[in-house]
Amino acid sequence: MSGKSSSNQPNAHPVPIFAAGSRKPDKRAQRTQKLLGSAFLQLIHEKPIEDVTVQDVLERAGVGRSTFYMHFRDKNDLLLSQLEMFLDLMSNLLSKRNEVSKRVAPVAEMFDHIGTQQQLYNILRDAGRLNDFYDLAQEHFTRGIERRLKESGRFLKTSRTELNARSSALAGSLLSLLRWWLAHGAKVAPEEMDRIFHTMVWKGMA
Repeated sequence: MSGKSSSNQPNAHPVPIFAAGSRKPDKRAQRTQKLLGSAFLQLIHEKPIEDVTVQDVLERAGVGRSTFYMHFRDKNDLLLSQLEMFLDLMSNLLSKRNEVSKRVAPVAEMFDHIGTQQQLYNILRDAGRLNDFYDLAQEHFTRGIERRLKESGRFLKTSRTELNARSSALAGSLLSLLRWWLAHGAKVAPEEMDRIFHTMVWKGMA
């Protein structure tokens, strides 16, 4: 996920969605968290989230109970860790790859990968967990967008409070577009959704 773009148009970079391993204390811990996360994601594709137990995860991952509780409080904590990993990756993607463009969020990349994972999205919806995803996304993208706005150098005289408020509003608009896109069958190309969002961003900023 490296490289630079000199335009507003997104580059296609494969990004794993809802992958495991959001916490990084050391390589051994990362491997364990990845095993647990992958096992959990496999299981929720096989049966409802509420029916998946910690013991199910342990057996699928081949990990002991005490090891599980060294990393996670319960299966809810494990689920949230997977969502946070993805959102942290996405919300900081442009900054981490030093993309030179006016984009403040990788809308095309995120919509593309969520579009390919609609079964998982539906699983979260059916389990009543979409609000968890959107609440976390609001926090992560507010920070990520604020970072991009600061990096643009165009808001040096804008107060910290105003910049944070603008970033929060933009993050909310992004998630509103995502909801609309999915509700309408994800038929609009992710690149077009990226264009729509960033047109709104810069017209609003003006």
